[in-house]
Parts: sequence; structure tokens; C-alpha cells
Amino acid sequence: MASASTNDIEFRSVTKNYGAVTAVTDINLNVPKGAFLALLGPSGCGKTTCLRMIGGFEQPSEGTVLIDGREMNGVPAYRRPVNMVFQHYALFPHFNVEQNVAYGLKQMRPKIEAREIDRRVAEALEMVRLGGFAKRRIHEMSGGQQQRVALARAIVNRPSVLLLDEPLAALDKKLRSAMQIELQTLQRELGITFVLVTHDQEEALSMADIVCVMSAGQIRQLGSPQEVYDRPADLFVADFVGKTNRIAATMEADGTTLRLADGSAIASGKQLAPGRAIAALRPEAIRLTRGQAIGGAAFKGTVTHRIFLGSSAEYAVSVPGLGDFLITADRRSMNENDLVEPGEEVFLGFDPSTIHVFPASNA
Repeated sequence: MASASTNDIEFRSVTKNYGAVTAVTDINLNVPKGAFLALLGPSGCGKTTCLRMIGGFEQPSEGTVLIDGREMNGVPAYRRPVNMVFQHYALFPHFNVEQNVAYGLKQMRPKIEAREIDRRVAEALEMVRLGGFAKRRIHEMSGGQQQRVALARAIVNRPSVLLLDEPLAALDKKLRSAMQIELQTLQRELGITFVLVTHDQEEALSMADIVCVMSAGQIRQLGSPQEVYDRPADLFVADFVGKTNRIAATMEADGTTLRLADGSAIASGKQLAPGRAIAALRPEAIRLTRGQAIGGAAFKGTVTHRIFLGSSAEYAVSVPGLGDFLITADRRSMNENDLVEPGEEVFLGFDPSTIHVFPASNA
């Protein structure tokens, strides 16, 4: 008998090959019970392959996948304590809502009594706030409602792990934001492990409590959303998760002084081997003012573009010798009531401690 595990999902040195192509390489991953994990990365990074190996739709070429301490290698999908919500929901159009949700229960062996099926279907529909929609046809449902039907069908079997394969990709922005909150609420209510695959950084940061950033079949960083955003492990993570300004520089012999292309120097406060480096600076870490910036480091530049976003504005500012910078300015924090116009000269100020410095070879 397998010993009790504190992790719902474990990858132990997992590699997956498709012929000569390696999709994931030597993945080691522990997902605690009741966690909400987001597998985040660009197309082709291996995140969907990992999801499919958890679900049993693919088998690892090397290594071991475990669920609740039990080895799953060779175990088919239908025998795993896992359910999946697909990107396009995969609902049966000829069934009504109730029939779609009940389908999995009716396939279980030994058979479940009809009254128990009805009770569990009603319970699942209440959880996703579709209590009055049992007899509704699928084509009569909105995109958000169809997504909830797919969720109800997935949770009605009471899986240990729920897999979400970009389930919000087909929704408009406003509905997607609403469903992000509903998924978080549902995950807390159920207390089961959710694994979300997404290439949308905002979706991963806003929904998950653990973010796994992947690239080229490998894990680049694993941590809380705040850790991944505020303390990126490398330049890829800094670039992919959120927006960042990249500044070419040279780390001087003392290992803490950055010499920029325009000749200016910044005390980064972070130790790095001397040589070519890239400084990464978040747009919201830069303060844009019409007057001379006070304290910290400062550059003078010219606004070339402005994007109005309501409560904030994004500016592209050209700085001689350093190139273009992206700045996100919260309108409430600016001294001026009016927006800065393209063509205006401005100062960019920032605290040097907000810079992340990486070797240029890390680019």
C-alpha cells in the first residue's frame, strides 16, 4: 500500500519524447493537496504535455507520475482520480444540461442508483450556480454558462484533481474576468487540486497560488504569483511574466555597479559577476514626471506614444543612448491632473533596488 502523500501530484524526472522531438525534459514537480497550480508558458513549451500526462492521455517516456502517492504510469485515463475541462468544453449538443452532467456517473461501475445520480447532479449544478438550468439545451446557454456545465460535469465524479486546459480562452475579456473569480471560489469550496494550463500571464497570476513557468520543455521557475513576478529567476521569466524594460549594461569589477550604454552608472545592490549584463525594470517601477526626478536614478527622454487605459496610462519614452522605455503611470499618483502628451520631454525616476540584473548570456 502506498504511504500517505502530502502532494496530490508528483513528477519524478519525467521526460516525454515524440519520436525525435522531446516535449518535456527531466521535469521534477510537487503539487500539494488542495493547491491551484498554473502551468504557464508560450506555445510548445510542454505545459499541455504535462497536463495530458497527469490526465493519462499521454505516458512519460522516462520518469514517474504519481497522484496521491500512487504511481500512474500505464494507468489509463478512466482509472485515474482526475477529470478535465477542455478548452472548447466538449459538451454533448444532443443532451440537456442535466444529461451532460450525469453522463460520467452513469458510466461508473458498479452502477450508481438513479436517485443518487439525480442528487449529485443537482448538487454539482448548485455549486456552479446553475441550479435552475437542468432541463436547458446546450445551444440555449451562453459561453459562460456552457463553461459552468463543463465544470459541473467534471466535479460531479468527485475527482482528486481537476485539470483545466485553457478553459477561458473562448470567452470575451469581461466574462473571462468574471469566470476567473468563479473558478477561484469553486476551488476553495471544493478543496481539491486544480491544474490550469494557460499562456495568459494575467490569468495565471490572478487565479493560481502556485505558478510554474515553462519554456522549451523545462521549468524555469516555480513559486507564488508574487515571487514569480517580483523575483524572476531569469530574464525569460522577467520578460514572459508581465512587461519589462531591458537595458543593456556592463557589470563593473565590483560586481554591483552597472555601467549603462550612455555612460551613466547605477548601484544595483545585487552581486553579479563582472561582464555584459541585462538590467530588467518593470514599467510600473518607473515614475514619470515633467519636472526633474528627485532621488534614485533618473533619465531624461521624450514621450513618443501614449495609450490611455482609464485608471492608468502607458507611455513609450525615447531616452537618448538607451532606447525606448515603457512606463505605466497610475493617474491617481501623478501630481498633474492632465495626461502627458506625445512630444513632451519628461524625466524617468526609479529606485535602483527595483532593477533585476541578469548575465547577458541569460538572454
